[in-house]
Amino acid sequence: MFLDPTFMAFIAVPALLLITVFLFIANQYKRCPSNKIIVVYGKTGGNSTAKCVHGGGTFIIPLVQDYGVLSLEPMTTDIDLKGALSKGNIRVGVPSTFTFGISTRNNIMINAAERLLGLSKQDIINKARDIILGQLRLAIATLTIEEINQDREKFLGQINANVNPELNKIGLEIINVNIKDITDESGYIDAIGKKAAAEAINKAKVEVAQQEKLGAVGEAEANKEKEVQVAEQTAQTLIGTKNAEKEQRVQTANINSSAEIGEAEARKIKEVQVARQFAETEIGKTNALKEQRIKTASLEAQAVEGENIAKANIADYNAKLAVKQAEALKLGEVAKANAQRDVLIAQKEQEEAKLKKEELARQEVEKLKIQVEADAEAEKCRRIALGEADAIKAKYFAEAEGVKAVLEAKAKGYQDLVQISNNRPEIATSFLMIEKIESIVSQQVEAIKNIKFDKITVWDGGAGSEKGSTTANFMRDLIKSLPAMHDLANQAGIDLPQVLGKVASQEDSVPNSTVKRKED
Repeated sequence: MFLDPTFMAFIAVPALLLITVFLFIANQYKRCPSNKIIVVYGKTGGNSTAKCVHGGGTFIIPLVQDYGVLSLEPMTTDIDLKGALSKGNIRVGVPSTFTFGISTRNNIMINAAERLLGLSKQDIINKARDIILGQLRLAIATLTIEEINQDREKFLGQINANVNPELNKIGLEIINVNIKDITDESGYIDAIGKKAAAEAINKAKVEVAQQEKLGAVGEAEANKEKEVQVAEQTAQTLIGTKNAEKEQRVQTANINSSAEIGEAEARKIKEVQVARQFAETEIGKTNALKEQRIKTASLEAQAVEGENIAKANIADYNAKLAVKQAEALKLGEVAKANAQRDVLIAQKEQEEAKLKKEELARQEVEKLKIQVEADAEAEKCRRIALGEADAIKAKYFAEAEGVKAVLEAKAKGYQDLVQISNNRPEIATSFLMIEKIESIVSQQVEAIKNIKFDKITVWDGGAGSEKGSTTANFMRDLIKSLPAMHDLANQAGIDLPQVLGKVASQEDSVPNSTVKRKED
C-alpha cells in the first residue's frame, strides 16, 4: 500500500515547522557555568536594568532580550605604592599584590552588570587598580608606623574596610591581599628594629648579669663556709696546744715540789750540807723558774701569733669577699640601671608620640570647631543683616503707606471742603485758618507764660488820663507786643469771618480802667 505524495507533503511540512520551532526555542535557553555570570538585559521586568544568573540557566526572549557573560576568574594587580603619608606624618612604601574578582552577591552582581559588562579583563584591572591605590593611601593615613609594621591583621582589616566598599560599587570584591614589604624614606622602621634588638640584647645582658651575680654569691658563700671550717680546725689545734702546755706546767710543778721535799729531807740529815747547798738550790730554782717562764711566754706568744694570723686571714678573706660582692652588686646595678634607662627612653618616645598624636587631633578638632563657629557666626550675621534690612524696608514701606494715606485723606478733605464752600478756595482757606487759631493763641500764651518778673514798680499818681492809667497802659502795651490774630490772617491774605470780631482803632479802645497797684 502506497501513500499519496500529496498527503506525505501535507504531513511533512507541519512536522518540519514544529521541529524548527522547537530547535529555535531550545536554542534560546542559555545555561550558565559555575565560573561565569549570565547578564540578561533588555526588558527584564521590574525596576532592575539587568538580570544576573549564576548557575542554572535562563530563557532569553527573542527580540526583547539579549545576554552577555561576565567571568568570575580571579584577577591580580600589583600596587607599587610609594610615599604614602601615615598617621605620624611619615611617608612609607607598601608594595602589595591584590587578588580580586566579580562578586556573586545579588546587589553587587547588578553593579558589575551595569559597569563592567563588555569591558576587557585589562580594563577591569585598570579600574580596580585606580580605586585600590586611592583607598590604600586612605587606609595608611589612619594608621601609625607601628600599627602598619607590627599589627598586620589590623592593617589588612583596615584595607578591607576601605577598599572593599569602593570595589563593590563597580561589582568587584577583594579575594586576597599580600603585603610584600613595608619601607619608609626616613629609616624609622629600621630604627624600630634596632631598638627592639637593643632591648633584647640589654635584657639578655641583664639576665646574664643576674646569673653571674647568683654564681658569685654562691661561690662566696662556699668560700665563706670553707674559711669558717678552716678557722674552726685552727682554733681546735690551738686549744689542744694550750692543754698540752698546761699539763706540762702541772708536771713541772710536781717535779719541783718533789725536789724541794728531797732537799728538805737532806737538809734535815745534813744541815750543813743543806745550808751550803741552799743557795745553789735557790739559784737553780730561780734559773728553772726563769727558763720555765721564758718557755711559757714563748709558747703563749706563738699561740697569740697563730691566733692573730688566723684572724688576719679571716679579715683578708672577708675583705676580698666584700670586694667581690660589691663588684657583683655593681654589675647588677649597672645592668639594672641600663635596662631602666632603656625603658624610660622607650616610655618617653611613646609618650612623645602619644602627645604628638593627641596634639594633632586637638588641633584638628580646634580647627574644625573654629571653622564651624566662623561659619555659624557668618550665617548669624548674614541673617541678622537680612532681618534688619527687611525690618528697615518694612518700616519705610509702612511709613510711606502712612504718609500716603494721610496725604490722600487730607486731599479728600480739602476737596470736600472746597465743594462745601461752593468751589471758592478762599473760603476753604479761611476755614482752615480758623482751625489753627486755637494753636496760634496757645503759642501767644506760651510766649509770655514763663516770663518771670522779680519786681515791678509802677509810679502812678492815680490820676486818670484819657488813655488810662500807667499800669493799665503797661499791660495793654505788653499784650500789643504779641502778633495779633487778624494781623497774622491779613499777612496770609485771608479775611477772617465777622463772627471773630474786627480790629478796633485807638479811638474805640476801652476808657480808663481802674487798675490796682501791685508791688511784687
